[in-house]
Amino acid sequence: MVELAILVGLPGSGKTSFYRARLAATHALVSKDLLGRAADKGRRQLELVQRELRAGRSVAVDNTNPRATDRAPLVAAGRQAGARVVAYALDTPVGEALARNRGREGPARVPAVAVFVAAKRLEPPTRGEGFHAVFRVRAQGGAFEVAPAD
Repeated sequence: MVELAILVGLPGSGKTSFYRARLAATHALVSKDLLGRAADKGRRQLELVQRELRAGRSVAVDNTNPRATDRAPLVAAGRQAGARVVAYALDTPVGEALARNRGREGPARVPAVAVFVAAKRLEPPTRGEGFHAVFRVRAQGGAFEVAPAD
């Protein structure tokens, strides 16, 4: 079955590393970070997700996706396409996300305030949003521990 995986987490929480380790072999990647200076990145991201799903390919959305309202158009697109829609919420403390972000280079590094703003806005995903499943992800020494969310 085609799957739409929506990654949720702070900048520097390990979303991209999780994608590479667990989803890259089976899911196309869509990320606003890859859209450069595109106008209306939200609309463009949704179009790319819909295109992949229509082609019968599983897709992962690698962005902070902090609020239910940010995730709602993606969940709706996945459901409309008949995909299994899952959330992977990276459970990374702010201090750890800040440390990871400091280790980034170039445009991958965001201002520290962006991590704090995302932490303030972060709403953990729930099945009530329309997800078929919600998982909590913890990074442990370069590996990822994935468990169903309560």
